[in-house]
Amino acid sequence: MAEAIRLDVVHSEVVNVPRMRPSTLLGAGTVERLAQVIRALDDDYESEDFVVIVDGTLTPIQQRNLERAWDCKVIDRTGVILEIFGDRARTAEGRLQVELAALTYQRSRLVRSWTHLERQRGGFGFMGGPGESQLETDRRLIGERITRLRRELKEGKRTRGLHRSARRRVPYPVVALVGYTNAGKSTLFNRLTSAEVVVRDQLFATLDPTMRELSLPTGHKVILSDTVGFISELPHELVEAFHATLEEVMEADVVVHVRDASHPEREQQRADVLTVLGDLGVSDANKSSTVEVLNKIDLLTEVECATLANQAERGDTPIVLLSAKTGEGCERLLSVLDGYLAGTMTVLDVTLPREDGASMAWLYEHGDVLEREEGEDSVLLKVRLWPANAARFEQRQRPRP
Repeated sequence: MAEAIRLDVVHSEVVNVPRMRPSTLLGAGTVERLAQVIRALDDDYESEDFVVIVDGTLTPIQQRNLERAWDCKVIDRTGVILEIFGDRARTAEGRLQVELAALTYQRSRLVRSWTHLERQRGGFGFMGGPGESQLETDRRLIGERITRLRRELKEGKRTRGLHRSARRRVPYPVVALVGYTNAGKSTLFNRLTSAEVVVRDQLFATLDPTMRELSLPTGHKVILSDTVGFISELPHELVEAFHATLEEVMEADVVVHVRDASHPEREQQRADVLTVLGDLGVSDANKSSTVEVLNKIDLLTEVECATLANQAERGDTPIVLLSAKTGEGCERLLSVLDGYLAGTMTVLDVTLPREDGASMAWLYEHGDVLEREEGEDSVLLKVRLWPANAARFEQRQRPRP
C-alpha cells in the first residue's frame, strides 16, 4: 500500500504486541528501539522526509504520541487507504466520497495547536469572554463541510435511484463484479464487454462504478457493473462514504465474486470480501445468487489448476476458473450466468386472439417462445420472460378504464 502512494519503503518489520498500550499502542521498549532505527535512517537519508506507517488502527492520542517519540509523521492503515483513494478518485462523486471519508477521519485528529489564538466572538460589554478557539473553529468548519457533502451525495443517490428505475423499465438483469482489490475485475469487465476501463496492477485502480451491456450465449442481455475493490479492515469511514456507490452491488440480480487464484492469501481475501458484503446488507453473498470466479489461472501450473478445479466441483457455490488476461474460461462464465438467470425467468401460458398481432410481436421481442399452439380463433403460447417483463406484459393486458 505504501508503494501505491509512491513511497519508498526503506525499513519494515513485524512487531509483537502482547498488550496494546492506550498511549502508544506499542510497548515503551519497542517505541524507543524504533526511534533509534528512525534516527539511524535519518542519518543515511539526510535530505529525505520520513513517514512511519503502522499497519493497524491508531487512536488520535496514539498517533500524536508516536509522532512526538519518533519526531516524524505517523499514519495508520486507514490513513494510507484514504491517501490511495484520494489519488485514484476521478469523477466528481468519487472525489466527494473520498473527501467525506477523509474529513470524518480527520475530525477526531485535530491537534490543539492554536488554543492561544482565542477570538472574541459574540458576547457584550464586559461579560464577553474568550470566543471560539482555533480548534473549535476547525471542528465547526469540518462539521459544516461534512453536512454539505452528505447532502450532495444524497442527491447523487437519488439520481442513481432514478437511473435504476429507468433500467428496470428496459429492463435487464444487473450482474455486479466484486472482489478484493487488484483481483482483476476491470480486466474481466473489459474482456467480457470490450470496454476500455482503466486497468493497472495497483490497489484501487477502480473507484467509480462503470456499467456496460453484455450479451449472453442465448442472446439475453444483462447489465454488467464494475465496482470498487475491497480490502481487509476496510475503514468504516470509507464503507459509509462509498455506501451509495456500492448500492449497485446491493441491487444486483447476480454477484460475481472475482478472486485472485494466484494469491497465497486468497482464502483470507475471500473472507474479507464476504465480511464487507455482509456489512452492506448483501445477506446472500455466499448463496445461490453469487458466482465465484478464480481469476489469473494463467499464473498457475497445470497441477495447481487441476487441484482448484477439483475443489470447485465439491462446493455449493458455482466456481469458474478463468484468465481474464487470456480469455480462457470466459465462455464458461457466460454460460453459468446464462443458466442462473434463465432459472429466475417466469414462464407464462398466454392465450391471444389471432388479431392481437401487437401483443404477439411484443412477446417474441421480449421473451423466449417455448411452445406455440394454433387454435381456430386464438393462439396459445408458452413464453419465458424476465420477471419485470412478465409484470409489464400483465399490465399491457389489463383492460383500460
